[in-house]
Amino acid sequence: MAVTAKMVKELRDKTGAGMLDCKKALVETDGNIDAAIDYLREKGIMKAQKKSDRVAAEGLCNVVINNNDAVIYEINSETDFVARNEKFLTLLNNVGQAIVQSDATDTESALKADANGQTVNDLLVEATATIGEKISLRRVSRITKTDDQGFGAYLHQGGRIAVLTVVEKEDAEVAKNVAMHVAANNPKYLNRDQVDAETLEHEKHVLTQQALQEGKPANIVEKMVIGRLNKFLKDVCLVDQPYVKDPDLTVAKYLKSNNNGVVSFVRLAVGEGVEKKACDIVEAVAELAGK
Repeated sequence: MAVTAKMVKELRDKTGAGMLDCKKALVETDGNIDAAIDYLREKGIMKAQKKSDRVAAEGLCNVVINNNDAVIYEINSETDFVARNEKFLTLLNNVGQAIVQSDATDTESALKADANGQTVNDLLVEATATIGEKISLRRVSRITKTDDQGFGAYLHQGGRIAVLTVVEKEDAEVAKNVAMHVAANNPKYLNRDQVDAETLEHEKHVLTQQALQEGKPANIVEKMVIGRLNKFLKDVCLVDQPYVKDPDLTVAKYLKSNNNGVVSFVRLAVGEGVEKKACDIVEAVAELAGK
């Protein structure tokens, strides 16, 4: 039986599944709407759709390295409990392997990456249905280094925080130590050259107002602002921060003592920037009762 656009729309309206999934279900069931609904339920696609509006702010971050390429990424779940189960951990690894072996550079392209005949997006839809929570790929960054440079990776609390660093010369220990420092101190910039003018002007304005509120004369205010701005830059720039393993050294001095330098870093923390939805106990109980 030929599958028409009207049939696909009808199935989509009834199930909330995607157009392609609806068309495939109708083809597989020879155009029988009821059988197609069962097909989608069996595949877990309807279950995944129902969970698509939930907030997934837990999960894990990870780093996968493949020669001179590395990806750092975050996969989210709804609860921390699910993020610790074996199925989620297997998914985390499989997704990373698929992305790093593709040419994906961001989340959109990563979702299309091949994973043994499926896309990464397919894996996530299946995981949502199987695990029973919304599972999503939130952030992906690909970093490429030269042959002489070195990668450093560090996972804190199993991936609650993940850091990927690139150092000028291959040195696994130095690269990992810098990654550990980034995890602990959360610098915003590599060095002062990366701090944009807008950020500097904003901070200078805030510091000036603070000094004026203290009743200081104008000539003193200017000196105070310069000093406080310098402290701000030391706080937010990686190379200026006191090295976490030896606060008597800055990160720059630690690197210099090892004849090395840092090229770049990426730091991800699970759920940062996501507004977690407050739990409505009545809604939660009603949903459980309806399962």
